[in-house]
Amino acid sequence: MSKRKVRMGIDVGGTHTKAVAIDNDTFEIIGKVQVLTTHDCEQGVAAGVVECFKKCLEENGIAPEDVIFLAHSTTQATNALLEGDVARVGILVTGGRGISELLAKSQTKLGNLPLVTGRYIETISDYIEREKLTEETAREAVRKMKDKGSEIIVASETYGVDDGGGEAIIAAAAEKEGMKVTKASEISKLYGLTTRTRTAAVNASILPKMLDTADSTERSVKEAGISSPLMIMRGDGGVMSIEEMRKRPILSMMSGPTASVVGALMYLRASVGIYFEVGGTSTNIGVIKNGRPTIRHAELAGYRTYVNSLDVRVLGVAGGSMVRADHGQIVDVGPRSAHIAGLPYSAFADENDIVEPELYFVAPKKGDPGDYCAIRCKNGKSYTITNTCAANVLGLVSPEFYAYGNQKAAKKAMKPLADYLGVSVEEAARQILETACAKLIPVVEELIAEYKLDSDQAVLVGCGGGAAALIPFMGEKMKIKYKIPENADVISSIGVALAMVRDTVERVIPNPTEADIVAIRREAVESVIKLGAAPESIETVVEIDNQKQRVSVSAMGSTEVKTTDMMKAVDEAEAREIAEESFGHKGSKIELAGKTDSMYVFTQERPEKTLFGKKKITSAIRVLDQKGFVKLQTAKGTAINSVIGSLDSDFKKLFDELSTYKGDVTICPDLFIVVGGRIIEVSGVSSIEQGMGIINAEINGMPANEKAVMIGIQQAV
Repeated sequence: MSKRKVRMGIDVGGTHTKAVAIDNDTFEIIGKVQVLTTHDCEQGVAAGVVECFKKCLEENGIAPEDVIFLAHSTTQATNALLEGDVARVGILVTGGRGISELLAKSQTKLGNLPLVTGRYIETISDYIEREKLTEETAREAVRKMKDKGSEIIVASETYGVDDGGGEAIIAAAAEKEGMKVTKASEISKLYGLTTRTRTAAVNASILPKMLDTADSTERSVKEAGISSPLMIMRGDGGVMSIEEMRKRPILSMMSGPTASVVGALMYLRASVGIYFEVGGTSTNIGVIKNGRPTIRHAELAGYRTYVNSLDVRVLGVAGGSMVRADHGQIVDVGPRSAHIAGLPYSAFADENDIVEPELYFVAPKKGDPGDYCAIRCKNGKSYTITNTCAANVLGLVSPEFYAYGNQKAAKKAMKPLADYLGVSVEEAARQILETACAKLIPVVEELIAEYKLDSDQAVLVGCGGGAAALIPFMGEKMKIKYKIPENADVISSIGVALAMVRDTVERVIPNPTEADIVAIRREAVESVIKLGAAPESIETVVEIDNQKQRVSVSAMGSTEVKTTDMMKAVDEAEAREIAEESFGHKGSKIELAGKTDSMYVFTQERPEKTLFGKKKITSAIRVLDQKGFVKLQTAKGTAINSVIGSLDSDFKKLFDELSTYKGDVTICPDLFIVVGGRIIEVSGVSSIEQGMGIINAEINGMPANEKAVMIGIQQAV
């Protein structure tokens, strides 16, 4: 009989593929392994995924039958698009005639879709009037596209969001002609024929490549004796079944970069901050605010798609980035890394090997600039100088961190570069980190401004093996608090292992009613249940964007009933101590403003000067869960106690009180309802009715006397 249940997550990075095994009941890390990412293997990075999970089983004594959850991130979709390894796409459109036909043809004639590397996705388009669309006319059109070189078909209908009958006819006809099909309305339910068709075309272009990878990976997993389904990380931070990936591989775009943010969210119980995953080749930067990662529609070569993705910025500078120098100056750091050049870091060398080091220059890959720095020693061994080497020279890396190396070896190797630059070894190291962080700091400043983070929210959290190489230097330079948590080197793999099944349903609905919100929420819940989520574990988030007339519901749930948290609950006194530390010294009186069975709400009085110099007292707010993690924080807000049965009247009262007016425009407040162990967010609404629609959809069936705390935040005029 199996003694334990194990969740395994595998993250594919630019340098390493890492696996982590986690006990499902305690969150304890049972084991972690890594292999070099198999970029050049015939099976691509999938070979490394298979090698990594087999190694994790063997080295940690995990029986295949113990694995109840197995998921991996994938760079396959992103790489296919970057490298132009895509199929030719035939777009077959149906709709009305006359002006409707002219508009539809112009909106779906995409031509060659450019990719970021200068390559493109080839598309050809054809159109059939809906009245003339039959299986035979569709098959004839598909055959013509096939003759012109199309390898896969996109079925797109003018009003396919409302009635996808035409797309279904085209799909059935294409399949009878032996062609794989992507239906545009299955990729997105949003209006916007051009964007919907373009998103479907991108999905179709990578489908053949992704199917090959999915089949080989799944086959290897089954051969290893693992019966639990293989899950794939999505770009929005959730996971999907391999069956779903076979239909919508585009959802896996950016799944690698998002894994670190999910790890911070799930494992560190992070509620707010700027999160870095610093690997050997690249750094991923994302924001978590109010306990949720920030999400946006992904872009491809400047074109918007309807694919939801965590807003993660990827930069080509990391712990292993090599130094470039010319004419006695550092000209850049990265984007090539030591791994790509096939050279070891000098910081990890034996000090005795660094004898009579000489500086020379290399081009890591054919076509690269030939000004990347390397060191050749008397014994013939060569090394390179990286950000990790520079951080070790300056003593910024503590022994507990993955990036900790041999400071003496790093200094000896740095000396020839310092001489070339005409500065001390320490100054050369500083210049290297200054150059690297000059790429990261503007992105951090942009995220702080874009997501309106308060100054006390701007905490830098460094994860990934290279975190200690960059984050301490950057935190000190920006004068922002920073931390590098335990197991930071494998936070992405942890994120994959703990990710939940997720799906988002979006609709364009002007002035949505409560019935509209309830219907979309139900659809999102049913979708994640179908994808494998346990019904009792599902939570939803409703968002309304009145400017774009869009309603979005994200549902997420575990494949098993939620895991047991090994951490004991905190009492009120312990929660107060945590809140006091979070508040800092910006105010004075701290009070418990309210609590539910699983959450504490604390306020801190803060003096604020008005326009005429008078003092005004405002309240900062922190919401903590029963484990002591801050789940919501704001520098200014109002908190009132309520119960489920009184939410209607209390919500209307607080909504009216905090609404502001500018001419004929009403600026509605953001409100949060703390109930049980969760927080219902009501933001972006334009009326009390919309707000109550969100609340009623979430509290349906709850006892009328259950405690709730309402938090309101007035928006600036």
